Amino acid sequence: MQRTITARARERAADGGTNRWVVLFVLCVSLLLVALDATILHVAVPSLTEDLRPSSTALLWIVDAYPLVCASLLILFGTLGDRVGRRRVLLIGYALFGVASAIAALATEPGVLIAARALLGVGGAMIMPATLSILRTVFPDRRERATAIGIWTAVAAVGAATGPVLGGFLVEHYWWGSVFLINIPLMALILPLGRRLLPESRGDSDGPWDVLGALMAAAGVLGCVLGIKRAGAGEPLLALPTAGPLLVGAALLVLFVRRQKRRPHPLIDMRLFSRAAFTTSVGCIVIGMLALVGLELIAVQYLQLVLGLSPLETGLRLLPLTFAAMAAGATGSYTLRRIGPRRMVGWGFVLTAAAVLLLTFMGQHDRPLLLTVGFVLLGFGLQTTLFSAYESMLSEAPQRSAGGAAAIGETSYQLGAGMGIALLGSVMNAAYAPGLASVPGVPTEATNAASNSLGEAYQVADQLGGTAGTALHQAARHAFVDGLHVTLCVSAVLLLVGALMARRLPRVMECPADPEESYESKESYESPEAGELPAVDGAHEANPSDVPGKPAEPRVPATREAIEPAGSGRPAH
Repeated sequence: MQRTITARARERAADGGTNRWVVLFVLCVSLLLVALDATILHVAVPSLTEDLRPSSTALLWIVDAYPLVCASLLILFGTLGDRVGRRRVLLIGYALFGVASAIAALATEPGVLIAARALLGVGGAMIMPATLSILRTVFPDRRERATAIGIWTAVAAVGAATGPVLGGFLVEHYWWGSVFLINIPLMALILPLGRRLLPESRGDSDGPWDVLGALMAAAGVLGCVLGIKRAGAGEPLLALPTAGPLLVGAALLVLFVRRQKRRPHPLIDMRLFSRAAFTTSVGCIVIGMLALVGLELIAVQYLQLVLGLSPLETGLRLLPLTFAAMAAGATGSYTLRRIGPRRMVGWGFVLTAAAVLLLTFMGQHDRPLLLTVGFVLLGFGLQTTLFSAYESMLSEAPQRSAGGAAAIGETSYQLGAGMGIALLGSVMNAAYAPGLASVPGVPTEATNAASNSLGEAYQVADQLGGTAGTALHQAARHAFVDGLHVTLCVSAVLLLVGALMARRLPRVMECPADPEESYESKESYESPEAGELPAVDGAHEANPSDVPGKPAEPRVPATREAIEPAGSGRPAH
């Protein structure tokens, strides 16, 4: 049954012929919209606050509803797509995204905007894993798939980085609702295109879909992400609003894993995590996103509050990072074939750590050349790492589990982003606050308020005025830059830890002739049943000479091609 489904999926992918690149274009456009929506709202918050007058809690939910809902539902919709059809889930996600964008653009009450942002999160959770799993099906050849994933990851980086630029332009020339309104014509175009061009594919449809397990995973991820975000907002880690969601979420995820191990037809094949390459790739995605999002947040604060740049100028300053990420994605497939996953991820982390250490030379005054070089190295190194980690993770999973594997990758992406804000934000606050402890002429209450953030310190300094206000303003700037240097050093250490983790990845890029049979042969080798002859390294079939009465035949590596890294001393096959 499973082999028949797999064979049909490969036939559909092959029948696409040259159209598979058109399919990639459609998938990248949809991913671009989702990535844009994750960051485009940030620059519209001041205008939105002035218009809707939300409370501080409502404003927090307006910003966080989208990433929270999206992260919590990725596993649910990723595994549902494996059962009912990935194209079907993707098209429903397109429709929800368009409807939610219209509601958000026309919202006149904070509650309506929060609901619209949550609905956008549902649509995003349906779109993100479906794009990656369809890509896995349409490109069965690993070499072509590596090229496609390089383009896919570059588009994601472009969307995330250009969101603030586009948002700043729209807010300056129109109104805050325009950041959502631009989604509607694009979704109206891409929905019929996707219905016409995208192939339908399914994974293992045997057995019932585990609804309870899917809900447990959603609630568990929601609790963990919510707790991490609260910690990143500065709330004490042991406080009930922070520790409660974290503990409940972690407990639900543990129960989810135990449930999946016991079920004959699990949502996610937990055997994937027994494979070093898959687990390591997921860990590298978490560390990569932890560094990227935390550093971007702090960099934006530095550019706006220390250097005094406008939101639009800040977005333009970050464009070199985007262009470098695009270059890394475009050349990623070639680089992966030449040096292999282990070196590519490891050296990508090392290059990113070097860029982060270079940025420690940032000071009180603008140094455009230093920032440009640092952002270029940061974008290229980190995108190289994320590309190779995604490609290795997806190639380790069989086609039948593509939706679940994609959901795991996207969930790790979201968790890494939340952890980056929480961890690096906490380090930044811990290094920043002591610098304001003894400013002459500043009352204790004003010092406590100023120690929350640099923006609040500027407000307190303006209220104080005079010599005390000037002293507090200068002390806050110096403390922020000092804290930035400490945070960059901590980030560099984490990136070097990622480089050490990458040593567990394969040294060569393996290209199976039949990915499904290669995966099954690896599984049988790792846990052979009694009386069976395991395949050697998942690459050879049992020699008939091992069976009594059969003539001896030479062993031929017929199931995969290994592309040796450059300088390995062995020729590529």
